[in-house]
Amino acid sequence: MKLESNGLLIVNKEKGYTSRDVVNIISKIFGVKKIGHNGTLDPLATGVLVVCLNKYTKLNELLSSSEKEYIAEVTLGIKTDTLDIEGNVTDKRFEMVNRNDLVKVLKRFERTYEQEVPLYSAVKVNGKKLYEYARSGTEVILPKREVTIKKIELLDFNEDRFTFKCLVSKGTYIRSLIRDILADLNVIGTMSNLTRTRQGIFDIKDAYTLADIRNGDYKLLKIKDVLDIEKVIVSPDIKLKVLNGAKVNGNYADRVLFLDDDLDEIAIYKKDNDDMKVEVMLK
Repeated sequence: MKLESNGLLIVNKEKGYTSRDVVNIISKIFGVKKIGHNGTLDPLATGVLVVCLNKYTKLNELLSSSEKEYIAEVTLGIKTDTLDIEGNVTDKRFEMVNRNDLVKVLKRFERTYEQEVPLYSAVKVNGKKLYEYARSGTEVILPKREVTIKKIELLDFNEDRFTFKCLVSKGTYIRSLIRDILADLNVIGTMSNLTRTRQGIFDIKDAYTLADIRNGDYKLLKIKDVLDIEKVIVSPDIKLKVLNGAKVNGNYADRVLFLDDDLDEIAIYKKDNDDMKVEVMLK
């Protein structure tokens, strides 16, 4: 039986898989070649990964969330080149932090600041990915990005490690955030676990493991179910125009999802002066 393969799949990524690994596995399960993901997770990380199937791959920009939530664990006394526990150890020593000092430092990071991206990342400088510079031993100036830490709170605290939850803006590297927190505390440490618990409206409690998906225990989401957008059932003449990608006019919102009589999605249109033009064709 052919599986329905136009939609969004919210995956709870397991440790050890790259985001591309997950996409490749789902591609085989559904028998589709047109597939992508929104928001990369490192192999160490677990949690919410939004996977787009077939025509929904055109929606990546619309689905790019302005905020993400993570739970991160930090192990003290170990410093690595990748800023996580899977990297090469560059320094090791006994470290301790005071809980009150830690809480104060975490609170100070609830702000917008210029964050230096990790050397081991896919960010490009002069057309070359940073991790390629790292692997070749070539020096490079690491770029900085403006990020916002909207909320951060300590969840667990032990002698040699602590866990915190944070709500951050798009583009924030949690490995870099941890590096900056530890620098303020004047100690060394590294990220030892990371879980993305939320990406925009998509929560980990609604995500499916690869085992769930293989067993058919999942729900494929539609844009009409998840996107905060005006939805309009079109008349036959407007439907014909929309199917042909023609401009339409009418009293619509800045962005609208056109549906047919069966509530099947046809296209997303956006305002273009006095008209509406096609943004994403879904039919």
